[in-house]
Amino acid sequence: MIEAWSPLFIFGPPLAVGLLVWAGRRKGRQGRRRADFISAFDYARLLDARLGQRRPALDSEQRRSVLDGLAQWFEICRRAGRRPVSMPSQAADDAWHEFILFTRNYQAFCRQGLGRFLHHTPAEAMNSPAQASQGIRRSWRIACALEGIDPRKPDRLPLLFALDAALALPDGFRYSLNCLAGSGPNPYCASHIGCSSGCGTGGGSDNGGDAGGDGGGDGGGGCGGD
Repeated sequence: MIEAWSPLFIFGPPLAVGLLVWAGRRKGRQGRRRADFISAFDYARLLDARLGQRRPALDSEQRRSVLDGLAQWFEICRRAGRRPVSMPSQAADDAWHEFILFTRNYQAFCRQGLGRFLHHTPAEAMNSPAQASQGIRRSWRIACALEGIDPRKPDRLPLLFALDAALALPDGFRYSLNCLAGSGPNPYCASHIGCSSGCGTGGGSDNGGDAGGDGGGDGGGGCGGD
C-alpha cells in the first residue's frame, strides 16, 4: 500500500519548525500594521465635534487628549486579543460611544485595526478601592507596557488611568498613586491593580487600585470575547 505523499513526512521536523517560524513572523507583521493603523487613524475628523457637543466644558486640547486615550484603548484591545479588558476612563468611553454611532466607519476601523468587530459591553462595578477586576488588571498591565511603566511599582499613571482626573470630570474614574493623599472623591489606588490580590495594606505611598466612578453610569466599557 502506497501512502499519500506528505512534505511533513518527507522533510520531518525542520519543515514543521520552518512553517512555525514563518507563521510567527507573518503574525508579527500583521500586528505591527494594525498597531500603526490604530495610531495613525484620524479620530478627530469624525469625533472632535461630537465629543465637543457631549462634553462642552472640554477645550480642543483636552478633546485631543481624550482621543489619544481612545487610541490607547484600541491598542490595549488589540494586544489583549479576545481576553477581557475593561475601560478605565469615562472620557475615552464617551468618545468610543460616539465612534460606534458612525457604524460603517467603525466597522471598517475594527476590521483593519483589530481584525474583528469590537463590541462595547458595560464594565463590572469594582468591589473596593483595592480590589480590581481581571479586566481592569489586564488593561493596567498593557497600558503600563505601552508607556514603559512598572505595573507593580508605577511612578506615574498611564494616560487612560490619568485622563479623567486631569480633565476634572465630575463623573470620571479617578486613580491615585499616593492612596493616602487621594485624588479627589473616591480615588482608586493604582498599584494594587498590578497585583492579583493587592500588594499589602501598609503605609507605602504607592498603594494599589481598581476602577470605578464617582457615581452613576455603567462603569465604563469593556471589550473581549466574541
